[in-house]
Amino acid sequence: MSFEKHAAEARNDQQRALVNILHTYYFIINLMNDAFKKYDITRQQYNVLIILKDQHPKAASVNLIKARMLDKMSDVSRIVERLRIKGLVVRQSALKDKRAVDVTITPKGIDFLTEIDPEISRLSDPVSNLTAEETASLNCMLDKIRTRSRARSYAELAGEPKSHPAF
Repeated sequence: MSFEKHAAEARNDQQRALVNILHTYYFIINLMNDAFKKYDITRQQYNVLIILKDQHPKAASVNLIKARMLDKMSDVSRIVERLRIKGLVVRQSALKDKRAVDVTITPKGIDFLTEIDPEISRLSDPVSNLTAEETASLNCMLDKIRTRSRARSYAELAGEPKSHPAF
């Protein structure tokens, strides 16, 4: 169903805003998927590489990576294994706990991120037509949505009437 149809069926402006956020999310996800496809990686693999680069030269546990992932449903062990096969990361048993696994980005992984950076930087193009004031305002509004949602418990949310469009 098109955005226009979803938006027209919205019961109020708040519902329309939610539909708009979702359509924008999928628009951006599709742009990201296309960009990463050129380099034979996924968004989740890129996210892991960025987390590891931020940790470099220290290793990161699989649990730390999972906690910092944008997509909390990702199978981090599987993602790390695919990156290991590509030579972008190394896995080793943790020194303190042999059951745990530490992951480190390789020089090849760092070079890979440097190589794809110009393409990935262009992913911000969809918001480049916003003024600095509009961008700041958008960031504040999105932060406010997430902060309020985190502050409310799932139990409170479950107790409220369910009024959402059929996505």
